[in-house]
Amino acid sequence: MVLGTTSGAGKSWLATALCRWYARRGLKVAPFKAQNMSNNARVVPGPGGRVGEIGSAQYFQALAAGVVPDVRMNPVLLKPEGDTASQVIVLGQVRPDLMAVPWRSRSEQLWPPARQALQELLDSHDVVVIEGAGSPAEINLHASDYVNMRTALAARAACLLVTDIDRGGAFAHLYGTHALLPAEERALIRGFVLNRFRGDASLLAPGPQQLQALTGVPTVAVLPMWREHGLPEEDGLYDEAPRGEGIQVAVVAYPRISNLDEFQPLRRLPGVRLSWARTPAQLAGADWIVLPGSKHTSGDLAWLRAQGLDEPIRRHAGLGRPLLGVCGGLQMLGRALHDPHGVDGSGPGLDLLPLETTFDTAKLLRPGRVRFEALEAPWAALSGVESEGYEIRHGRTRAVGEGAAVALRNADGEAIGWQRGHVLGLYAHGLFESPAVLHSLFGATVPALDAVFEGMAEFVEQHFEPGVLEGLLGTC
Repeated sequence: MVLGTTSGAGKSWLATALCRWYARRGLKVAPFKAQNMSNNARVVPGPGGRVGEIGSAQYFQALAAGVVPDVRMNPVLLKPEGDTASQVIVLGQVRPDLMAVPWRSRSEQLWPPARQALQELLDSHDVVVIEGAGSPAEINLHASDYVNMRTALAARAACLLVTDIDRGGAFAHLYGTHALLPAEERALIRGFVLNRFRGDASLLAPGPQQLQALTGVPTVAVLPMWREHGLPEEDGLYDEAPRGEGIQVAVVAYPRISNLDEFQPLRRLPGVRLSWARTPAQLAGADWIVLPGSKHTSGDLAWLRAQGLDEPIRRHAGLGRPLLGVCGGLQMLGRALHDPHGVDGSGPGLDLLPLETTFDTAKLLRPGRVRFEALEAPWAALSGVESEGYEIRHGRTRAVGEGAAVALRNADGEAIGWQRGHVLGLYAHGLFESPAVLHSLFGATVPALDAVFEGMAEFVEQHFEPGVLEGLLGTC
C-alpha cells in the first residue's frame, strides 16, 4: 500500500509504477483505492456486464498492471458538484440515496462494499497495489476513515509512506504521521519514501538515519524530481504554467471541470502550447479555445459569464478560429439547457451551435469506438478518423433547426458531435489520447502509455534500495 503524508505527495504515480514493476515479474496485479474523490473518471466493466465508472488513477493503474479495469478497483467514487456536495458512485453506479447522508455515517455504509471488493481482488490476484487518500493520520477523521489504515489492516498490507520533500518539512511530516498512528497501524509501515528530491543526496544525512532511530522505519527510496513521467495528473493539472511552443491551445478551467486528464497528451505534443484560462486575458492570442467537460454545466456556464469569458469566446469563434466543446462544453455551446428533474440547471447557452440539451436523471455511461463524419475546415483532417472514446453524461442533446452538421457518431450510429463552421462540439471523451486524432490535427503524436509505464517501472527499479520491493511481498 502506498500512503502519503499529504495530498499530492505522489501516491498515484508511485502506485502506478509499482503495478507495472510487479507485473513485469510475471505476477497478476490489481490496483485498488477504496474511495476516490475526483471528477476525472473512466467507463469500465462492472458486475453482470453493466458498465460503470472509476477514478482515472485506478484506470491507468490497471493498464499499467496489464489487467482489464474493473469497478472493484475503485469501489467508491465521489464526484464534487459544489463545495459541500458530491455525487456518490458505488461499484460504478450513482447512489442518490447516499448524497444526503452525513459524512461519518456514510463512511460506515460505504466500507462494506469497499471491503468486499478488496477481498475479491485479493482472492483473485497475486499482488494488490493499494493507494491511500490524503493522509492516514488526520486525527479528526481517523475513526471514520476507511480509505487508509482500515483498508491497510483488512489487507494486512505492507505500507510505504511517501512525502514530497520539495515542499519542505519532509522529515517532520514522516515522523508526525508515524507518531499519530495507533501502534497496530504503525506496525504496517515498512518504509519511508522521499519524493521529488532535487540536489545533492549526501545532504540528506543524518536525517534518514535519525528518523529510523526514532521510528524503526528505514527510508527505502529517494526519488529525484521527475516532472515528465508522462502519466496524466489526477488533479491540479490546470495550475501549471503554459507549456510548449507552437499552436496555442487554451482550455477554460471552470470550477467543476471534469476529465481534464484527457488533455495530458497536449502537454507533451511537439508544436503545441497548452494553457489553462480563468480570465479573458488568458484567452488572448489563443489559436484554439477548448470548453472541457463539467460536473455542473449550468453552474460552470454561470461562472464563465461572471468571469467575462463568454464574449472573448464568441469573438474567437467570429474570427474563424477553432472552438471545441467536449461533453459539458458541447452543452454550453448550444442554445439552451433544460432541467425538468433538477439534475443540473436550466438556462440559455452560448448559442454558438443550434443545439438544445435536456438533463436526465439516468447517467449515460458508454465506452466504444467512434467515427468522424466528413467535416469542413478547420476540422476536415478528422474526416473518417476512427478512435476509442467514452461518454459520461446526464445530458441528452438534439439539433434544433438548420446549420449543425453531424460530426461524430458512436458505434451505435448515434450522433454525438456537431459542427457549424469553426465550432465543433463532441460528447466523446478521450480523443486526444488517440494517435490517429493527434496526428490528423497536429501532425505529431506522443509516446504510447505502455512506454510511459515501462519508464516508470525502470525509475523505481533504479531508485529503490535493492531488494526492497521484492521484500515487501514477504512481509504482508
